[in-house]
Amino acid sequence: MKNIYPLIRGITFLCLIYFVPIQIAAQEIATNPEKHTYKPLTLKLDESGKKYLRFIMWHQLWLTTNNLDADGAKLQITPSIRRSRFLAFAQISPKFMLLTHFGLNSLNPSNLSALGTDSNTPQLFLHGAWGELKINDQLYLGSGLHYWKGLTRLASQSTLNFMTLDQARPFAQWHSLGITDQFARHLGVYAKGQIKKLDYRIAFNAPGRNPLAAGQHFGSEDVGWSYTGVSNPDKDGNLTGNLVMEGYFRYNFWDKESIKLPYNVGTYLGKKKILAIGTGFFLHPNGMFDDTTADHGNVSHFAVDAFFEYPTAKGDCVHFYGSLINFNYGRNYVSRWGGTGTNLYGQFGYYLKSLNMMPYIAFQNGDYEGLEEPVNSLDIGLNYYINGHHAKLTMEYHRIQGDIRESAIATGDDALSQLRFQLHIFL
Repeated sequence: MKNIYPLIRGITFLCLIYFVPIQIAAQEIATNPEKHTYKPLTLKLDESGKKYLRFIMWHQLWLTTNNLDADGAKLQITPSIRRSRFLAFAQISPKFMLLTHFGLNSLNPSNLSALGTDSNTPQLFLHGAWGELKINDQLYLGSGLHYWKGLTRLASQSTLNFMTLDQARPFAQWHSLGITDQFARHLGVYAKGQIKKLDYRIAFNAPGRNPLAAGQHFGSEDVGWSYTGVSNPDKDGNLTGNLVMEGYFRYNFWDKESIKLPYNVGTYLGKKKILAIGTGFFLHPNGMFDDTTADHGNVSHFAVDAFFEYPTAKGDCVHFYGSLINFNYGRNYVSRWGGTGTNLYGQFGYYLKSLNMMPYIAFQNGDYEGLEEPVNSLDIGLNYYINGHHAKLTMEYHRIQGDIRESAIATGDDALSQLRFQLHIFL
């Protein structure tokens, strides 16, 4: 950034159009809290209310700058819709539940359609559709396009209550996104349950056959591998690579967390005292394919993580999450989001109840065999809660260093850094 004044003006403009009206709204809420009491959008299906249909709608509206590390780039501010979603689930009886989730992602000026008919513009599509049967209190079985993912807590992270602005990018936690699944959801069957303070989820899925960049290797040397084992028969002509297995096991030392839905909470804002230790796996036998030898190889990932939230006497809350993932795609292979090697991620935040704010910092380090230098990312941000997670504003500085998969690196810039602003509202 050779000229900092356009940046200062841009930041001032963003703060004015975001914070001033939001601050006015927040003051009005504080003055008349009864006008803003939130009740879930629920349709009772019987007199007791134990049978019901629950609706959830949310928008995440962004303003982002261009890459601040690009040489000679003039400051630009781009609006976008990061997410626009609708979710409904029905507890038909104590034994049965079904869920449907659809929406769009990442609508911005460059992919708008003049008449809403172009095939390459973001469209509403199915994010999830599954049914679930309760066997007993310790075992539930379900099937469909589901989000009961393995490996880490953030692999099944809720987008309604992030502690940071969004999922950590590069999407190491969503490592299979667009590679073996449909936007982080697999078609398959799952089992879940809770035994005292231990809960679990295990899934057996069919990998997708229309992958995003699965055939591309992003490493520094040609290793022959591509993540296309499911699309290539073995040397005898038999189909293989047709099964993905994943699971996650978590022990809650203090308060229990709900497993009714798969979406793991980002932060409880001091409403729970949580210490949860987890471990998970993701296995895809014969998922890799060697284009030179026609051999298949296995994908096997393992992880451990920890989630900590502790409310203070003043109503504040200390937040920490950390994960360590060991990725294995085969020698030196670098996938779209991960790579053979290790990924370390951590985030820390502190909720100030008196100010309705939560400053935070998050970092990621990917040390992959196929890259000469590690991939590092840093997020520094501030959440301002107008009405808890139902209405909040986030400002974040986002930076990725050394990732050849990111557009800024691919075009020759040293890093990708930008300011991101989000207005998040859900009902």
